[in-house]
Amino acid sequence: MTPRSVLRPGDWVHFDGGEHQVVGLAGASVRLRSEAGGADQVVLAGHLMASPDFAVVEGCPAPDVGPFGLLDALPEDVLAAAKQWERHIVEVETGLPPHAPLEATPSPEYDPAKHSLAGRQRAKGAELGVSYRTVENRRLRYAAQGLWGLVDQRAVRTWEVAGRADARLVEVVREVIAAQTEASTGTRSRLIRQVVKRVAEIHGPGVVPLPGRSAFYELVDRLAAGKHTFGSAVTRRQMANRPGGVFTPTFASRPGEQVQIDSTPIDVMVVLDDGLPVRADLTIAVDIATRTICAAVLRPVGTKAVDAALLLAKMLVPEPMRPGWANALRLSASRMPHARLVDIDTRMREAAARPVIVPDQIVIDHGRVFVSETFERACNRLGISVQPARKGTPTDKGVVEATNDAVKTLFAQHVAGYTGGNPTMRGRDVTGEWTIGELQDLFDEWLIVGWQHRPHDELRDPHQPRRVLTPNEKYAALVAAAGYLPLTLSGEDYLELLPVKWRRITDEGIQIDNRTYNAAALGPYRHQRSGMVAKRDRWEVHYDPYDVSQVHLRTPDGWITVPWTHLPMVSAPFADFTWRHARRLAGRGATETQIARVLDDLLTRAEHGPDKASARITARTRAGQATHRPQLPEPAPPLAVNESTAPDAEVIPFGIFDADADAEAEKWI
Repeated sequence: MTPRSVLRPGDWVHFDGGEHQVVGLAGASVRLRSEAGGADQVVLAGHLMASPDFAVVEGCPAPDVGPFGLLDALPEDVLAAAKQWERHIVEVETGLPPHAPLEATPSPEYDPAKHSLAGRQRAKGAELGVSYRTVENRRLRYAAQGLWGLVDQRAVRTWEVAGRADARLVEVVREVIAAQTEASTGTRSRLIRQVVKRVAEIHGPGVVPLPGRSAFYELVDRLAAGKHTFGSAVTRRQMANRPGGVFTPTFASRPGEQVQIDSTPIDVMVVLDDGLPVRADLTIAVDIATRTICAAVLRPVGTKAVDAALLLAKMLVPEPMRPGWANALRLSASRMPHARLVDIDTRMREAAARPVIVPDQIVIDHGRVFVSETFERACNRLGISVQPARKGTPTDKGVVEATNDAVKTLFAQHVAGYTGGNPTMRGRDVTGEWTIGELQDLFDEWLIVGWQHRPHDELRDPHQPRRVLTPNEKYAALVAAAGYLPLTLSGEDYLELLPVKWRRITDEGIQIDNRTYNAAALGPYRHQRSGMVAKRDRWEVHYDPYDVSQVHLRTPDGWITVPWTHLPMVSAPFADFTWRHARRLAGRGATETQIARVLDDLLTRAEHGPDKASARITARTRAGQATHRPQLPEPAPPLAVNESTAPDAEVIPFGIFDADADAEAEKWI
């Protein structure tokens, strides 16, 4: 048995960069005398022994505890051989093998009373057929490491992944493997060819020995393990993009403390108005504290900055009940504080069970949708702090990324027209069956019944960890704990979220993208200065990219809604990208009237199956009109255009969607 480690007066220890002798012990204090100058000092025993450089120089050293876990992992024959050697070493040191009976006597050749330690070691070497030096080395290793010192080290030798390959070759192989991260996936033979050429460039031809073909392939496989060098390129980039530090989960203690926003294509084919199947972009905002999907907007691929701004507006207004929704989806039927919310906003009376969450901070990526003047201005207007995630670090907004995956698993795969995550998962002849408006309504209903009422594994009661809460239950609990006052947007607030153009007001009106907007209400402001010196005295004009049939002018007296002068010539709503497409069809040098006629023809031909480019533009226009907007100021009457060029046509007003009126109308269909 190893003697117990103790510290006695007279022992020499290494401490604080020098050697000291223990001259006294008193309770938990140790008096040390320095060897260099003979100075005495008293230190606590715990402080002395916890010092990084503490060691006993003379006396009984601290025992080295063996790695018992590694002993359990050894093969049985290796461990049995070590225990057999332990029996022999103990017999050499004490004269008796381990666990000998009390009446046992030492063998004559191992009796410590008759033979010295050296003699006993020679006798054991003769018995085992090994040299004296072998027995002595085993005894010393056993004294220092215990049973682990007797283990055959060949069985525990660390395996070098590169084997016996030349270190210079291994370095080049690692370099070439790392260069495959952003490249298209190739074969092992391509990589080996690149390695051979790179080795010759650095060290010269024939200088570095190369292994045989099979050994080279094996070396590449070992060094590329876990990197997906010859697998999926997407997986390879994701593995390489993992942050080096420890992943830290995002916490929030109250609703709206942090909201993460992201936009991604949804794996469902949708049908545009002309029957053209396309994929749609899904932009969602997720509250960290409650895991509530605050708002979600579906758009044809090509999400714009105004869509992100409108997402903010949708977050800050109650979700109205839709026709056909069950009463169980009402806010009054949920566990949220309905009575308290109704006192704040009467619209909560007919609202669905989705909380209105006002974000304090929004985390975004560096997509052009969010890094835009429109979105930043909307957040500044609402008093929201914007925190960009680090580039190439999706873990900074891991909650919304995980929510996107959950939406694909819990919703998208159950919808007709599901395409799968990549082409290898797509079925045969997958076509869209839902229009984008129908899919938006379906998704809004699923958010309330399928997401807000579904227990979320990250929402556990701290006092009852086994209980999993739903987003609505978590919201109710945090509102009671932190207090919360939802904010709502008015029509003027909505206008503030729209993009801005700075224009002069002339006799013809306001010119934007070769379109003329005019109304009698512009009279007092024609040829006047706005007072905005930084904008060269131009006027602030807001417009909706999904409905450019009218613009909104900010004046000292309030907002003026100004219609397009050629609105009577167009029989359907149109967006800014619809107008640009019509301009391309009309050709260079076309007048505004000619473009308006081409635009009307473009929208009319949609139902007869035009070319795909025109169909996509038309369908995106109609899909954009489905946006639910708050009540806007009434437009001013347009000025009359030249009667010789203006055809007789009925003016179709651009009304605002009203869910209640729409539901009432459907009752009589």
